[in-house]
Amino acid sequence: MEWRDEGIILGARRHGETSIILEVMTRDHGRHLGLVRGGRSRRMQPMIQPGNRVDVVWRARMDEHLGMMQVEPVNFAAARLIEQPVALFGLQLAASHLRLLPERDPHRNLFETLAVILEHSEDSLVAGELLLRFEIAMLEELGFGLDLRRCAATGSAEDLAYVSPKSGRAVSREAGAPWAGKLLAMPAFMVSTNVRAASLPELVDAFRLTAFFFSRHVWEPRAQKPPEARDGFLNALARSLQAA
Repeated sequence: MEWRDEGIILGARRHGETSIILEVMTRDHGRHLGLVRGGRSRRMQPMIQPGNRVDVVWRARMDEHLGMMQVEPVNFAAARLIEQPVALFGLQLAASHLRLLPERDPHRNLFETLAVILEHSEDSLVAGELLLRFEIAMLEELGFGLDLRRCAATGSAEDLAYVSPKSGRAVSREAGAPWAGKLLAMPAFMVSTNVRAASLPELVDAFRLTAFFFSRHVWEPRAQKPPEARDGFLNALARSLQAA
């Protein structure tokens, strides 16, 4: 078995004296692990840092084996990410989410979104919005997608301002007004590609909304806690935007 793909490094762990097991999110082969011989060498260390984009060749006798990986650099992003807490925690959070999916399942849209997040990590508002959209896509891939297109009560696509915690469907401002205290606030940027996230409070509301559905459908059923990187990302985001 052999394939070649492009990937983004998520992490690595030691294996023996000189090798590592590398974790890579690939474009067409999903999140994949592989043994990199000599991965702990000085030559390899700069290449295998999280966030770097690499060309990956994976080989194994059988598909279910761990397999061997060879990687060649495409883009060294790690050094830039280390200097930006928002970017670093964002990558760690995205990696935590990707580990919720079965290894080797292809999810090209998540790969592409992760690549865009890393490319725009210097702008905190943009990075926050992109990672929020990554979380929405993750819920969809896990089978718990939100329906944010039209109001659950009226069918209207106008002035959507809430999400029902019971159904995960959008609710318009007028229809939801009597029950506003029981609904989840939904910033306008979540339902429009023409509206950008404008402030930290908007992002906080949006991440509170996705956290509710992750907790209900993913973390609690799996007896998991929210990823520590999520609080790290939101705290870094707040510091960055307050300092701007």
